[in-house]
Amino acid sequence: MVVRGIQGRLKYVGIAGAVAAAVGLAAAPAISQEVIAIDGSSTVFPITEAMAEEFMGTGADANITVGVSGTGGGFKKFCAGETVISNASRPIKDTEMELCAANGIEYTVIPVAYDAITVVVNPENDFATEMTVEDLKALWEPAAEGTITRWNQLDPSWPDEEISLYGPGTDSGTFDYFTDEIVGEEGASRADYTASEDDNVLVLGVARDPYALGYFGMSYYLENQADLTAVGIDNGEGDEGFVVPSPETIDEYEPLARPIFIYVNTAALNSSSQLRAFVEYYLENASEIVPEVGYVALPESQYSESLAAL
Repeated sequence: MVVRGIQGRLKYVGIAGAVAAAVGLAAAPAISQEVIAIDGSSTVFPITEAMAEEFMGTGADANITVGVSGTGGGFKKFCAGETVISNASRPIKDTEMELCAANGIEYTVIPVAYDAITVVVNPENDFATEMTVEDLKALWEPAAEGTITRWNQLDPSWPDEEISLYGPGTDSGTFDYFTDEIVGEEGASRADYTASEDDNVLVLGVARDPYALGYFGMSYYLENQADLTAVGIDNGEGDEGFVVPSPETIDEYEPLARPIFIYVNTAALNSSSQLRAFVEYYLENASEIVPEVGYVALPESQYSESLAAL
């Protein structure tokens, strides 16, 4: 089973939860090296980690650390001035804007890719391979807690077996987006599920339990297709029917396709030549690297516009 990391794009290590993991340098950085601290979304992590390793491989005089504490956790650090880049799988909230403003943190928003939140089951599950948005709402809404606990409660033809649920924690932008689009209210969710900001934990949980279901970013599914089955989703609108997420179907994968972002501290961007060089490298190489780590690249013109606006 592959868990996300980068070493020729993949390596067999887990994400270090909320603890920042130094990327690309085996030894401690020299005193002269600038530290570029990044944190936030587990969904955006694989892209930014890949960019960091490739950038430092060019001989850049910087040590880049990439941590994972979820989009919300990342913004808390970013708005406190603890990081200079925040990975985000959703736009910044008003309360987070206010926190940044209170601390004098101005930022530049850069869309970096498209992602599809992927609902997955165990490969042994041959019954729940297609679900409607209404099915997902019935399973994940707060009223389902302690009441919708067995598969046959969703469909009488499905087994009378207990459902094991896995999903992001409440600091996750993926959690915010999923609950908003599926349940109809951001943050509204049953709480009786295994939650983690580390998507590798969710991957392993579903892969080990034939009656499990979970959701996370598409990249983690694509790298573990031998151990997971993606569920086709039908939003009940249009003629697409059940759509399984992939780079080729993302335009039809409603309502769970979304853009993902990095937020950059503007003052640091203007004062640090290494940070500016890294962000420029990120945008100049996104069209190539983003698809390699399992996401859908934006149009080249959008990267060029973001680069010109720095």
